[in-house]
Amino acid sequence: MASADVVIIGGGVAGLWTLDQLVREGHRAVLLESSRLGEGQTVAAQGIIHGGLKYSLSGTTSRRALGVKQMPELWSECLSGSRAPDLRDVILRSRSCLLWHGQSLGSRLGFLGARLGLQVTPRPVDSVQRPPVLRDHRGVVAVMDEPVIDPVSLIDLFARRHRDRLFLCDRDGISWQLDGPGQVRGLVIRHPWDRLPGSELSFAPRAVVLCAGAGNAALCEQLGLSATVMQRRPLHMVMLRGDPSQLPELCGHQVDGSHTRMTITSALDSLGRRVWQLGGQVAEDGVSMSDLELVDHVALELAAVLPGLELEGLEVSTYRVDRAESFCSGGGRPECQSVRLDGNTLTAFPTKLALAPALAQDITTVIAALPAPVGPKPTTVSTTRDWPRPEVASPPWETATGWVRLVKGSASCQAA
Repeated sequence: MASADVVIIGGGVAGLWTLDQLVREGHRAVLLESSRLGEGQTVAAQGIIHGGLKYSLSGTTSRRALGVKQMPELWSECLSGSRAPDLRDVILRSRSCLLWHGQSLGSRLGFLGARLGLQVTPRPVDSVQRPPVLRDHRGVVAVMDEPVIDPVSLIDLFARRHRDRLFLCDRDGISWQLDGPGQVRGLVIRHPWDRLPGSELSFAPRAVVLCAGAGNAALCEQLGLSATVMQRRPLHMVMLRGDPSQLPELCGHQVDGSHTRMTITSALDSLGRRVWQLGGQVAEDGVSMSDLELVDHVALELAAVLPGLELEGLEVSTYRVDRAESFCSGGGRPECQSVRLDGNTLTAFPTKLALAPALAQDITTVIAALPAPVGPKPTTVSTTRDWPRPEVASPPWETATGWVRLVKGSASCQAA
């Protein structure tokens, strides 16, 4: 029997941040992953540490805005090494995000966040200080202290820090020993490719934490719990790539009234090309579109949002991802992170990447209140093999296929 008082299932940002915090607080925690670390929602995320303003563009606050208002400062302290966990090795794509809009928002932009009690407030940017692609924008351009991180480097940091606590196992390779719904007495994991004697590990944890995103639904059913604790919100994201001389570095939001028309973040791929990830309303509208329909739509949107950007020759691809969230009546969006306790099983959803620290704190608080285990602590038994460890997933632009090239600066395209 391997020694662990907490078993976490799911190696995205929620599971890994929780693992790190539990270990720092003295728990014997391990994490199980059936695929690659961060695969799915985490590596598909744009990496913006939201401060709440985008949720308050209507001029009123919400729990969603208040829930994330302290996250940029907390993350910044971690990224500087002044707060645990030390994230100084995480790649910081940008220290801030831009926000731009037409004249309709200009008179409200400078004081909106402050009036609503948010810690991230926009500050107008003089035209000469704007990036060239926004220099001729006729409306207000502001900057917000919302850092943008590289999610893959964050996952890689946690993976290196906790390698011996990470276990690769079959997707269906967990056998549960239950005393009732959600009450886990023990579990056994099978080696992902070896069926020889001794190719299993057993655990008798004080708590089990489900951080598997969309996989939480199937895990809940295995544990005798309702899968309706979860809902899915699909996105159809867009990626744009090209030479950095044509596609500049840019991180920010183009807002239209009270919603985000387009959110842009940028990175460099393995060949040195600039890649933009495009989210916001275009990713939600794109759910009902085919890949090529969305490419055409985004080309038109970019021409409207950034008329100074030369589109001809840039390459475009798309990917779909489901955001797994805690269930809300009527399909509404969750306001903040969510932790549900059934027996000694915690089902957790961060809702946003930025809320991973808050989720980890909620989880550790719930675990601390659980009854202390009865009997002696399990003794670690050394195995005769080095158990396989999950690898870190690649960002979507490194694995995407079907890139098309924009031609004539319009929505027309051809195979790249």
